[in-house]
Amino acid sequence: MRNSRIFEVFEQRKGKRTSLYTQNLVPGKKVYGEDLVTMEGVEYREWNHNRSKLAAAILKGSPNIGMRKGDTVLYLGASSGTTPSHVSDIVGKKGFVFALDFAPRVVRQLVYLCEERENITPILGDANKPDTYADKVCLVDVVYMDIAQRNQEEIFLKNCKAFLKKEGYALLAVKARSIDVTKKPRQIFEKVRKVIEKELTIIDSRILDPFEKDHCMFICKKK
Repeated sequence: MRNSRIFEVFEQRKGKRTSLYTQNLVPGKKVYGEDLVTMEGVEYREWNHNRSKLAAAILKGSPNIGMRKGDTVLYLGASSGTTPSHVSDIVGKKGFVFALDFAPRVVRQLVYLCEERENITPILGDANKPDTYADKVCLVDVVYMDIAQRNQEEIFLKNCKAFLKKEGYALLAVKARSIDVTKKPRQIFEKVRKVIEKELTIIDSRILDPFEKDHCMFICKKK
């Protein structure tokens, strides 16, 4: 096990394949059936890049995901908590994750996760309407969004404007097919780039094939 180039993310070679890990905030507990590995008294959780666009972006070479120990993160599109749980590991006990999703069934699952991970709180809400949960979220160091809607970039920028600190980081996982199935994914990614770079500085972007087909991760910083 060795440090990766990303803060609080570790890696291990398995033959020709590199596997990612985060240090388990809740030792002995799995979230989605992932492998647990203990080395020198420290327990790590394997981070499945086929189930996490953020892990896929790291394996595709992203040099910086903008998240560090102690950060506060607004996670939009938290689903059942696979990637948010690794974000929870990264920011640690002194950090915090606001995990928002629109689906009541999913948020119920998040509640169970948050019972074990005290640095996450679930929020039932519509990311397209940040004013409806503004009383539940403080200014954050990182906004992360993984929501498959036609106006993904609009929702993303709304939340960055409402909650992201100056010089904070913002990550957007774009699903091209949710925006326009008639255009090639690279055309969609370029269109999204032009919209978000009007308000944010894009420091990196990674097309996530073959791990996530027709997806691109944009990593940005607030001006």
